[in-house]
Amino acid sequence: MLNLLNFKPKCPYIMKKLIVSFAIITALIVGCKSNTKSNDAKTLTVALEPKSNSTVAGTATFTEKNGKVTFVAKVTGLEPGVHAIHIHEKADCTAADGSSAGGHWNPTFKKHGKWGAAEYHKGDIGNFTADAKGNGTITLTTDEWCVGCGDATKDVLGKGLIVHQGTDDFTTQPTGNAGGRVACAGIIK
Repeated sequence: MLNLLNFKPKCPYIMKKLIVSFAIITALIVGCKSNTKSNDAKTLTVALEPKSNSTVAGTATFTEKNGKVTFVAKVTGLEPGVHAIHIHEKADCTAADGSSAGGHWNPTFKKHGKWGAAEYHKGDIGNFTADAKGNGTITLTTDEWCVGCGDATKDVLGKGLIVHQGTDDFTTQPTGNAGGRVACAGIIK
């Protein structure tokens, strides 16, 4: 039987080369795995198109990193003031008034409300303000969404994004009394 403690290779030079090569390969593998995880982000940008004879347009970006999704919408062509924005059930913007997107996305069957309150739909993003030129921006970061993960209670893919004419009151069921749909985007790749 071979005793590894007393093993003396016949060619110590070859043994040193093997050890150094193994160390380099190990370092490369570990380094590649670390870089992959730190830069592992999914980004999806969708375009908002005007609805209900409006001139409202813009973009919305969903960026998933480290188990959280950051949503940023930049909207133009609005009336100055406060407007609601929600995720709706379907990525269908074919209707002139945006109604083809269905109701608010509510996979957990909660009451409509303000994001982070006792009860709210997963699609109840909230309100944002358009300035005097009709431009507005809203940002939300959450671990309650994902982009393409396949979890029906979290996945925003296949849903619709709606900008409303008015303000969400956070109490009227099931819509928040936010008014007409002035822009729509399908959240699709």
